[in-house]
Amino acid sequence: MSDYILVLDEGTTSTRAMLFASDGVLAASAQQEITQHYPQNGWVEHDAAEIWEKTLACANEVIPKAGGAALIAGIGITNQRETVVAWDKETGEPLTRAIVWQDRRTAPFCEDLRVSGHEAEVRARTGLLLDPYFSGTKMRWMLDNVPEVREAAVRGTLAFGTVESWLVYKLSGGASHISDASNASRTLLMGLADHSFDERLCDLLGVPISALPHVVDMSGGLALTDSSHFGRTIPITGLAGDQQSATIGQACLEPGETKATFGTGAFVLTNQGDKIAKSDNRLLSTVLMQIAGKRTYAIEGSVFVAGSLIQWLRDSLGIVEVASETEALARSIPNSGGVTIAPALSGLGAPHWRADARGVITGLSFASGKAEIARAALEAMAHQTFDLAEAFQADGTGWETLRIDGGMSANDWMAQDLADMLGIAVERPVFVETTALGTAMLAAAGAGLYGDLPGAAQAMRGDLTTFEPQMDEATRSERLARWRKALAAA
Repeated sequence: MSDYILVLDEGTTSTRAMLFASDGVLAASAQQEITQHYPQNGWVEHDAAEIWEKTLACANEVIPKAGGAALIAGIGITNQRETVVAWDKETGEPLTRAIVWQDRRTAPFCEDLRVSGHEAEVRARTGLLLDPYFSGTKMRWMLDNVPEVREAAVRGTLAFGTVESWLVYKLSGGASHISDASNASRTLLMGLADHSFDERLCDLLGVPISALPHVVDMSGGLALTDSSHFGRTIPITGLAGDQQSATIGQACLEPGETKATFGTGAFVLTNQGDKIAKSDNRLLSTVLMQIAGKRTYAIEGSVFVAGSLIQWLRDSLGIVEVASETEALARSIPNSGGVTIAPALSGLGAPHWRADARGVITGLSFASGKAEIARAALEAMAHQTFDLAEAFQADGTGWETLRIDGGMSANDWMAQDLADMLGIAVERPVFVETTALGTAMLAAAGAGLYGDLPGAAQAMRGDLTTFEPQMDEATRSERLARWRKALAAA
């Protein structure tokens, strides 16, 4: 088969267009950084127009490498979840900056809802907690604080959507206002058993349901691009939130199979099959897949700061010039010299859920240098994942192995440290960009290149490297004791 799949990978810090051959081999890619805006402490914003313009530019850069748009069988889009865009349906232009998933400005509103006794109902219906992380409270903030958004709502021209919804709208020339089920399940506005947004939840959060997209499958003929963008119409055949996409890309298609993605944040998902699993340990229930109307669910643990901690060491402290230097620094010393980092730079996610937590570095002495701090930063990845492993185990979904991916997983030292701290085998694919690969699988199946998603996954998934645990129990216990102290301080 000569057809290609074009994946638009919308990350937190960059946008990419990735061209996949039908066997899953990456044929070409183009990438541009997205400007990060921090107007106040705890606020994180993106320019939605910039996301669109750079996405279109990246797509137009790689399509010729396929031999032209005629050889693109389908487009898949995967995105930073929970980030909210507001635009006008008449003009097709953003009404304000997008509020990014990391943003914490809606913490007071979430607390008000909790104090009013709404969290139990919201949790039971959506599988989520009342936290600023999720999309619905961001929409409410825009309505309350941005006159242009409020006025569009009054006129009936307001459109809300997560990033994949925004891009489909632009790619289709305004013809399609849709959101896939995995992204819709992260808004606080759709019940896990529902296939559309819920009036009761929308009323609770004060979001007009008329402004929300239509909820669709994640694979199939979902929309068509306007011919003005690429010279012909191309079907959009795959949509997925980034963490669900990575789970699919790791071929975690059977109940119990688990993956962890280490990107800007760290996210662990365990396939739960067709049953909506409830967590008693502050993990999340979420939609993993919806194909032909059939749902598969997952339990998720979300860590807010992973690769962004290394980015902070690079950009704010100047400890490294490039992120890859951390591995050599970690290997240059036998241990962190007692230095421990609790990286709550955007609060703490699962299983703690403390929006008010802040980052802490403990154990510093005159002997501490950049190697100790870099190693402590990498160790924090395993520490946070260990806390998630305990929560999953307490919920009856313990991990037998862990499949890892994302940019940070390329660090061999970190991958081995994960295996050591968790005490289980850690598997890493040779091609670690499984977020994009999972969407390529969805889009390939949706475009008819394969009969179904398992067929696409079997054909497109690559080889694995396995890391086996080697750490002794005394060292593990000492590390965890220091981590608990640092966590308490955070």
